[in-house]
Amino acid sequence: MNQYYDPAQNNPKGSIQEHDVTMRSRRLLEITGVKQVESFDNEEFLLETVMGFLSIRGQNLQMKNLDVDKGIVSIKGKIYDLIYLEDHSGDKAKGFFGKLFK
Repeated sequence: MNQYYDPAQNNPKGSIQEHDVTMRSRRLLEITGVKQVESFDNEEFLLETVMGFLSIRGQNLQMKNLDVDKGIVSIKGKIYDLIYLEDHSGDKAKGFFGKLFK
Protein backbone atom coordinates (compact mmCIF):
# COMPACT_ATOMS: atom_id res chain seq x y z
CA MET A 1 0.00 0.00 0.00
CA ASN A 2 1.74 3.15 -1.24
CA GLN A 3 0.17 6.32 0.13
CA TYR A 4 3.15 8.58 -0.58
CA TYR A 5 2.14 11.67 -2.52
CA ASP A 6 3.78 11.73 -5.94
CA PRO A 7 4.25 15.37 -7.00
CA ALA A 8 5.07 14.32 -10.57
CA GLN A 9 1.45 13.33 -11.17
CA ASN A 10 0.35 16.97 -10.89
CA ASN A 11 3.41 18.37 -12.68
CA PRO A 12 3.84 16.77 -16.11
CA LYS A 13 6.81 18.98 -17.07
CA GLY A 14 8.97 17.36 -14.41
CA SER A 15 10.21 20.60 -12.84
CA ILE A 16 9.39 19.82 -9.23
CA GLN A 17 10.08 22.44 -6.60
CA GLU A 18 11.49 21.11 -3.34
CA HIS A 19 9.19 20.98 -0.32
CA ASP A 20 10.77 20.92 3.11
CA VAL A 21 9.37 21.53 6.58
CA THR A 22 11.82 22.43 9.35
CA MET A 23 10.65 22.88 12.94
CA ARG A 24 12.76 24.28 15.75
CA SER A 25 11.64 23.69 19.35
CA ARG A 26 7.94 23.69 18.38
CA ARG A 27 8.26 27.48 18.16
CA LEU A 28 9.49 28.15 14.61
CA LEU A 29 8.51 26.54 11.29
CA GLU A 30 10.26 27.13 8.00
CA ILE A 31 8.44 25.73 4.97
CA THR A 32 9.63 25.70 1.35
CA GLY A 33 7.67 24.77 -1.76
CA VAL A 34 4.70 26.97 -0.82
CA LYS A 35 2.52 27.95 -3.77
CA GLN A 36 0.23 30.27 -1.83
CA VAL A 37 -1.13 31.08 1.61
CA GLU A 38 -4.85 30.26 1.50
CA SER A 39 -5.74 31.63 4.94
CA PHE A 40 -4.22 32.32 8.31
CA ASP A 41 -4.96 33.62 11.78
CA ASN A 42 -3.33 33.26 15.20
CA GLU A 43 -4.54 29.63 15.56
CA GLU A 44 -4.30 28.15 12.05
CA PHE A 45 -2.51 28.55 8.73
CA LEU A 46 -3.62 26.85 5.51
CA LEU A 47 -0.92 26.67 2.86
CA GLU A 48 -1.00 25.25 -0.63
CA THR A 49 2.32 23.53 -1.22
CA VAL A 50 3.73 21.64 -4.17
CA MET A 51 2.81 18.43 -2.31
CA GLY A 52 -0.76 19.36 -1.37
CA PHE A 53 -2.53 21.48 1.21
CA LEU A 54 -0.86 21.81 4.60
CA SER A 55 -2.74 22.89 7.73
CA ILE A 56 -0.72 24.18 10.68
CA ARG A 57 -2.49 24.66 14.00
CA GLY A 58 -1.19 26.19 17.18
CA GLN A 59 -1.33 29.14 19.54
CA ASN A 60 -0.18 32.73 18.94
CA LEU A 61 0.88 31.89 15.37
CA GLN A 62 2.44 34.72 13.40
CA MET A 63 3.93 34.89 9.93
CA LYS A 64 7.56 35.78 10.47
CA ASN A 65 8.66 35.69 6.82
CA LEU A 66 6.92 35.33 3.44
CA ASP A 67 8.80 35.13 0.15
CA VAL A 68 6.27 34.28 -2.57
CA ASP A 69 8.89 34.30 -5.34
CA LYS A 70 10.92 31.56 -3.64
CA GLY A 71 7.92 29.84 -2.02
CA ILE A 72 9.23 30.19 1.53
CA VAL A 73 7.08 30.81 4.63
CA SER A 74 8.28 31.12 8.23
CA ILE A 75 5.78 30.85 11.08
CA LYS A 76 6.44 31.43 14.77
CA GLY A 77 4.28 30.52 17.76
CA LYS A 78 3.48 27.32 19.65
CA ILE A 79 2.90 24.56 17.07
CA TYR A 80 0.31 21.89 17.95
CA ASP A 81 -0.01 19.97 14.68
CA LEU A 82 0.82 19.79 10.99
CA ILE A 83 -1.69 18.02 8.76
CA TYR A 84 -1.60 17.38 5.03
CA LEU A 85 -5.10 17.32 3.61
CA GLU A 86 -5.56 14.17 1.55
CA ASP A 87 -7.31 15.63 -1.49
CA HIS A 88 -4.46 16.06 -3.99
CA SER A 89 -6.67 16.29 -7.07
CA GLY A 90 -6.25 20.06 -7.32
CA ASP A 91 -10.02 20.62 -7.18
CA LYS A 92 -10.15 24.10 -5.67
CA ALA A 93 -13.90 24.48 -6.23
CA LYS A 94 -14.65 22.69 -2.95
CA GLY A 95 -12.71 25.22 -0.91
CA PHE A 96 -11.18 24.78 2.49
CA PHE A 97 -14.32 23.64 4.35
CA GLY A 98 -15.25 21.20 1.60
CA LYS A 99 -11.90 19.48 2.04
CA LEU A 100 -12.22 19.30 5.81
CA PHE A 101 -15.83 18.05 5.90
CA LYS A 102 -15.97 15.45 3.12
